Amino acid sequence: MGLIAGVDSSTQSTKVVLHDEDDFAVVGRGAAAHPPTFPPVSEQDPEKWWTALGQALSAALADAEAAPTDVRAISVAAQCHGLVALDGSGAVVRPAKLWNDTTSAPQMSRLLERMPAVEWARRTGSVPTAAFTVSKLAWLREREPESFARTVTVLLPHDWLTFRLTGKTVTDRSEASGTGYFDATRNSYDHELLRLVDPDMDWEPMLPTVLGPSIAAGTVSNAAAGALGLRRDTVVGPGAGDQHAGALGLGARPGDVVYVLGTSGVVFTSSATATHDPSGTVDGVADAAGGYLPLVSTLNAAKVTDTFAHLLGVDHDEFARLALAAEPAGTPILAAFLDGERKPDLPAATGTLTGLTTATTREQVARAAVDGVLFGLLRGATALSEAGADTTGRVIVTGGASRSPAYRQLLADGTGAMVHVSTSVEAVADGAALQAAACLGGDDVRAVRDARAAPLVPDAAPRSSGAVAELFPRYLAAAAWRGGDRP
Repeated sequence: MGLIAGVDSSTQSTKVVLHDEDDFAVVGRGAAAHPPTFPPVSEQDPEKWWTALGQALSAALADAEAAPTDVRAISVAAQCHGLVALDGSGAVVRPAKLWNDTTSAPQMSRLLERMPAVEWARRTGSVPTAAFTVSKLAWLREREPESFARTVTVLLPHDWLTFRLTGKTVTDRSEASGTGYFDATRNSYDHELLRLVDPDMDWEPMLPTVLGPSIAAGTVSNAAAGALGLRRDTVVGPGAGDQHAGALGLGARPGDVVYVLGTSGVVFTSSATATHDPSGTVDGVADAAGGYLPLVSTLNAAKVTDTFAHLLGVDHDEFARLALAAEPAGTPILAAFLDGERKPDLPAATGTLTGLTTATTREQVARAAVDGVLFGLLRGATALSEAGADTTGRVIVTGGASRSPAYRQLLADGTGAMVHVSTSVEAVADGAALQAAACLGGDDVRAVRDARAAPLVPDAAPRSSGAVAELFPRYLAAAAWRGGDRP
């Protein structure tokens, strides 16, 4: 039995899904945890990702009752933006700074003073924040000059895992477009932006080669074959960012609006044309299928409702029941900036719960937590439309928190549209597997996506829009307080 492996290396864990090469049925799954992080400092040792990949692959193979040599192709999707710095021997210089590490906010502010936001948007499609790799490079140069001086290769998390699999320093358009120094419309790095970090550095040899969405990175190296038991001729795909692979796994088409409820919250749509939002709200990044994936990403999603469930002393099922049972009238409003915020760019913000009275119920507090996450994303969806993206397609929800009926129903209420869910259990890993299958067969990844992505099914229909019409404007007013402090 030939197998296709898709890898999802997120902030929290690595997941591996194995598909049958012929009918693409899921035959095995495995997972392994990563060390927890606690923003504003969010760092991980990349070796932990490699160890987790091996553990998750072994678990998936055991689940499939298969051998490593059955794997014909593999591809890695991973958390975006992080910085993995390598020295001349290919060793990691220091722990990777992750996307949700906001300690580089001062450096990013200074870069934006030197190059106006409108120019960043024009050149790269996005106005970078502390999440972007360019800010972390500036932080490394300023705060750890010795580590910066040792750095000869700059990779992102999925690039590094692909490097460990193949020995090659490559990336793809989706990940490169989230660095803050790549123009996806020209498919080229912008060295003038990197010279803002260090004008004397020879950046060209430090950057990975950018591959097309259906171009294999190569085959498994001798070292990786020995470590994982894979065959040397196992094809390795170029990889992708997690949201970008998720779009493949969901089978999202242009115009579909996808809400991702994971560690972070993301709303995106697939587009054939690029967006350039000078306000910085919309990141005009590339997708993993040759087009674009304009998106808005927030720092606070599932962890918000995890926190409030803990405060209320209930499990997730009871929390969802409480939120759905709440009386909308008089419900408090949560500006859910618990770990700072990314969009809007407020790295030092905290959460604000407003509108509490002696009549406030536990049910209303639970609903406020869910609404606080969703309203931030609904504001993002409005920004997508204002940036020129088509948002007239299906509404799709995915991510760990999408398993909550409260999130699905309140999203339907908020959008006024039927909410669809995928029959895929792990859309990001499935998207990586679709890419690997395309590389193995020499096919266009879009054709493989259209033929093999798991189907979408309607799940939650919108109820009366009256509650949202009253609550959402109150949210916008509360969010303008920036988590407790007026702008």
